[in-house]
Amino acid sequence: MKLPKGVAPGKVIESAARFLSGLGLASLGVVKRCLSIVYHVAVVALSAGIALSLPATVSWIAQHFLAYWSLIENEKIFLVAVEITLAVLLILFINYFGAGWRDRKFSRMARRAGMDYFASPESLLAQRRVRRLKERQGFAKDVMVIASTGFRTFVDPKGDLHNVLKRCREAKIMLLDPSSEGAVSRAKSMLDPGVTVESFKEQIQQSIEFLKDLKAAQKNVRLKLYRDPPFLKLEVLGDYVWVRHYHAGMDVRLLPEYLFVHNQNLGSLYMPFYQYFLIRWEAPEIPEYDLDADELIFRDRRGNPARREPLPDLVGWVDQ
Repeated sequence: MKLPKGVAPGKVIESAARFLSGLGLASLGVVKRCLSIVYHVAVVALSAGIALSLPATVSWIAQHFLAYWSLIENEKIFLVAVEITLAVLLILFINYFGAGWRDRKFSRMARRAGMDYFASPESLLAQRRVRRLKERQGFAKDVMVIASTGFRTFVDPKGDLHNVLKRCREAKIMLLDPSSEGAVSRAKSMLDPGVTVESFKEQIQQSIEFLKDLKAAQKNVRLKLYRDPPFLKLEVLGDYVWVRHYHAGMDVRLLPEYLFVHNQNLGSLYMPFYQYFLIRWEAPEIPEYDLDADELIFRDRRGNPARREPLPDLVGWVDQ
């Protein structure tokens, strides 16, 4: 069939497609309304059936109950056993209900504090899930980290942030100054005989080399070295912050990890942890490590570079 003059085939096809699309949507709406009507009719019919069957059902239960009761009413042992069983079931039900109510109460409290997840260090499945969560939360986001050496956090290929730092938008890292008394005291406080001051120094050096490689790969990475003993391990991944507490003499991996999320709740602890990192990062007494020049950059209170110093010679650092 020939088309009229001035009518393009493309316009005809487009009009036909629009017509079929509108017809399909109208048909879908009719089907949804019919299903809704059928659902309500079924509910009404079921309710009417239950209501009409109640007299016969109650009569049948009463007849059979009386028949069974006439057989067991003189069985004292059976009655006592039934009473004990019912009492035990009632106690279990009350305890379960009470425990559930307490759990819901604590869950609401955690939500109000912005807590979104708790990771037990004893669960391998939880650790795997934590790593997947961090990789998803830190993808193309700003990452801010406070750690001790950083080796097991992002240098180790099995570390939670190994892939995160490679795929993030910007990274601000704070690690222990290997020449500081804080690093020495942290290393000496560890009960693990395999952890020494020298091993701490080596781990921090490897972390610095890892960050240098990221910098060379055009990643926006900045590093600062603090001198006091570590207090909190923070990992800020966009709108999420993971928190652990450094306990004297204990490996931080043996302690639980908490996840807090940024939301509209004013009681959320995300902002205090986020502000804690910013205060530490902007502190003028904490120098920035120049990954290109291997120098420490000290800034004034306005954030302007004040002076540069080479990293102290680590020879004899173990004997400090």
